Amino acid sequence: MEITSKPRSPEQFIYSLQNLVKTENRAALAALRRGLGKTPGEAGETHRYIAYYIADLPDTKADNYYLVGSLFALHQISWNKEESLTLQKTNLGASFAKLKEKSDSESIEKRFVALLNSHQEDLPSHLRHAVSLLKSNEIAIDWLRLLKDLQQWANDDRQVQRNWARAFWGAKAANETDETDKTQNQPSTETESSTKSEN
Repeated sequence: MEITSKPRSPEQFIYSLQNLVKTENRAALAALRRGLGKTPGEAGETHRYIAYYIADLPDTKADNYYLVGSLFALHQISWNKEESLTLQKTNLGASFAKLKEKSDSESIEKRFVALLNSHQEDLPSHLRHAVSLLKSNEIAIDWLRLLKDLQQWANDDRQVQRNWARAFWGAKAANETDETDKTQNQPSTETESSTKSEN
């Protein structure tokens, strides 16, 4: 009888990364960080924590596991369950929207646009800078969503890029609408003064 291995899911891989943090396995995280700035698999130390999950994947898909593994080791903060349940979008665009709220700098939007315009081969460099920026501001990342999105990055419909854009600029538009509504609902000082005079 032929024995076939069960496919390993992205969820299992991300859980294994998060478990390294829970168990305070600093050596493993350090090994994964050595993959930063290198081609997938160039840092031999990373295979131990990734190879098991990519056994049945083509190289183009497997490369994203090495990328996400090294980025996670750099910045280990994940979206919590409550945020994931209450927010419709937790992709990297949503993380950048949080960053924009925290630090309203034009450079953030420019960096995000550059990320959206990245070709697959340019992603590792752009993502490394993006994740470093999110780390310095303690902004969480949905690592499972990121891995799944990277697997679809090169699709012709560019749906992933569109979803990131909606999460980023959609959040900005929603915040501006909320502020406008608050302003419109506040009674003006002139009206209040007029009412007091009549009384």
